This record gives sequence, C-alpha cells and structure tokens, in this order.
Amino acid sequence: MRDLVEYIAKSIVNAPDDVQVTEEEDEQGIILKLQVADDDKGRVIGKQGRIAEAMRTLIRVKAAKAGTRATLEIV
Repeated sequence: MRDLVEYIAKSIVNAPDDVQVTEEEDEQGIILKLQVADDDKGRVIGKQGRIAEAMRTLIRVKAAKAGTRATLEIV
C-alpha cells in the first residue's frame, strides 16, 4: 500500500523527490502518512478533496483485500 500511495503522489506533484510515505501500525490497522512539499499539498488534496478521497478509497479497497484496515493522512 505504501508503494501505491508513493507512486500516485509522485505522479501528480511538481517535486517528486520531496514525497515521503511512512507506515505505522496500531490497533485500528495501518496508518499511512504522506508528506509532500508545501507547494504541492493542494495538488495532492485536489479540488474539494477529490484526489485525496480517491487515494483513500484505493487504500481502503487494497486493505480490505488484505483483511485489514488502512487510513491515509496527508501531513
């Protein structure tokens, strides 16, 4: 899942070298934290949060197939 988020984020930002994805586990499942350059946050979030929501949907589907839960946080 980490690779999927990283691939999508690097594809849409202007500074792909600044993309960092960290993965943490807790009792609720996996938490993916996406960090991008300040100028690229708007690109990752998208108009009215559509891109961020689409990425979260993909993560939830992939996690469901793996039998776990996952969330995406953009920091």
